[in-house]
Amino acid sequence: MIEVKRKEKETSESLIRRFSRRVQQSGVLITARKSRFRRDEKSKREMRQGAMYREKVKKVVDHLKKMGKFDEGTFKNVKKKLVK
Repeated sequence: MIEVKRKEKETSESLIRRFSRRVQQSGVLITARKSRFRRDEKSKREMRQGAMYREKVKKVVDHLKKMGKFDEGTFKNVKKKLVK
């Protein structure tokens, strides 16, 4: 944690300038920006399960399209049933 104490007879502008310089030199902002949108990588098992789920949904959707019963409402119901 970066801490800057005000010196005697120091203006608030110079205190803020000194603080911002210390923050830039420490590299805190750079690391925060790098990790801002970073996601943890999925494990092999999670990736496999996701792929299997997508295959199941695709198979059911293709079947419903062939039967002529596919619309957005049935699509949501299919996804709910497959999750359980």
